[in-house]
Amino acid sequence: MDYKEKYNLWLNSTLIDESTKNELKNISEEKELEDRFYKELEFGTGGLRGVIGAGSNRMNIYTVGKATQGLADYINAAYSDEKSVAIAYDSRNMSKEFAQTAAEILSANNVKVYLFESLRPTPMLSFTVRELNCKAGIVITASHNPKQYNGYKVYGEDGGQVTDNNAKTILNCIEKVDNFEKIKKVTLDEGIKSNLISIIGEDVDKVYYEKVKSLTIRKELVKEKAKDLKIIYTPIHGSGNVPVRRVLNELGYTNLVVVKEQELPDGNFPTAPYPNPEEPKVFNIAMEMAKDVQPDIIFGTDPDCDRIGVVVKVSEGNYKVLTGNQTGALLTEYILSSLTEEGKLPKDGAVVKTIVTTEIARKIAKEYNVELMDVLTGFKYIGEKIKEFEENKNHSYIFGFEESYGYLSGDFVRDKDAVIAATLICEMTLYYKSKGISLYEALINLYNKYGYYKEKLVSLELKGKEGQEKIAKAIDFLRNNLDDSVNSVKITEKNDYKLSISYDKINNTESKINLPKSNVLKFILEDGSWFVVRPSGTEPKMKVYLSVVSDGLDKSDAEIKELEEAVMKIINDACNR
Repeated sequence: MDYKEKYNLWLNSTLIDESTKNELKNISEEKELEDRFYKELEFGTGGLRGVIGAGSNRMNIYTVGKATQGLADYINAAYSDEKSVAIAYDSRNMSKEFAQTAAEILSANNVKVYLFESLRPTPMLSFTVRELNCKAGIVITASHNPKQYNGYKVYGEDGGQVTDNNAKTILNCIEKVDNFEKIKKVTLDEGIKSNLISIIGEDVDKVYYEKVKSLTIRKELVKEKAKDLKIIYTPIHGSGNVPVRRVLNELGYTNLVVVKEQELPDGNFPTAPYPNPEEPKVFNIAMEMAKDVQPDIIFGTDPDCDRIGVVVKVSEGNYKVLTGNQTGALLTEYILSSLTEEGKLPKDGAVVKTIVTTEIARKIAKEYNVELMDVLTGFKYIGEKIKEFEENKNHSYIFGFEESYGYLSGDFVRDKDAVIAATLICEMTLYYKSKGISLYEALINLYNKYGYYKEKLVSLELKGKEGQEKIAKAIDFLRNNLDDSVNSVKITEKNDYKLSISYDKINNTESKINLPKSNVLKFILEDGSWFVVRPSGTEPKMKVYLSVVSDGLDKSDAEIKELEEAVMKIINDACNR
């Protein structure tokens, strides 16, 4: 069925509302129409994510409905005992409506639903799945994407995002929902009256908050000195405002100022078109406030409060936004050194990071005799490792992080958690302040000790069908035709995660990569630098990760620039062949 036939199917269906049909009728550009219908909105390993609007390749109540009916069919086939699903949503446009649609469909399929009364962070959904012994969880969010987007993330009964095998099984169930007549639905009121929908809130919140507070390492320090730490916090119009401030306040961090212009939930993100703490611009208002407040630390959480960005004081009136790698390295060092001092570092401890995350973590882990493990990009794979440790009892999970501003300590949540990260960042900053040094000075000390690591992410936006074809062309070239060097520096190792093979290009040998298959390539160069190329799983982008290590800050800045220019020239040439 081509896109025109799909379009007409929607226009002629008695199950599609008139407002949606009018939106479709008003589309004048053929390319726009093709993009809306040339494929189904893909259910990947993280669920759905796309632009809000009418069409099979958009986020709307019909694509959410189809995915939810498929999920209900999967749950009913997979489980015979009590079946329940927890649902949360963030501040995005249509998040509440999509959450309600999912609740109405699940309850019509005789699946018990625990629906949050109002917006909540993604990590609280992960916690709730475990706390209420649910078979699955759904959170409606597009994380840090622009306002046009929304998404639908699915979690398994362990509280982690569904990974590859389960995602495929769920996808098979979704694909069998080949017409809207197969979607069962009741109203929210009917679901509540039949006791198949329960509205949840404070009771679950309280248990979560207590567990977050229990992760404090230097409890006496925090108890005595937390009030002395000056903090500026921005929720960036998202779901972090209440939980982050409440937990910090209960721990004694009362000297906190919130960025008023970004405090309230707003799916249009008026002060931050790209509401991503990876984007330094989101901190412009906070940094202006810092001139008067003179905080020790500034941080902000994204709309679903699973990512956190940190701004540190470099000198009087001068602040710097840290990268996700820098914050992760600081937290790794702080957590491992503090646990060692407190005599609480487990002998079988493990730190987990993704393959695109800074290698300084490997040196830090080695310093404390802790194992460092790599997983594929995506925090779901870190969650999967925690589950593996729990089942095999072979390691104690200490900390996990990824370069894209995601961090997790503790095992009661199985996804990155900015509420937990905020408490640890405050504790870490407080500790260094008690020693007379800033967090930035602590970072420089880290570089002096382990080497000056510098990383960069470049995102190539390539929209539509044509863009997808260019991405495929570039990946194919890098996989099969790249020379043996980049910028006159030899490639010593090529890791092909789709073929699960690591090529040692010096000794001309191959070894197996024991990770799930993924269309990702990593090239390691003779000077310790590396780069990774992968298509984004959630956006029309190709992501390029770059890293160098040097013996000085300026030198590493120059080297990362050279590597970026060389790699991007190769990729751009490959896209346009």
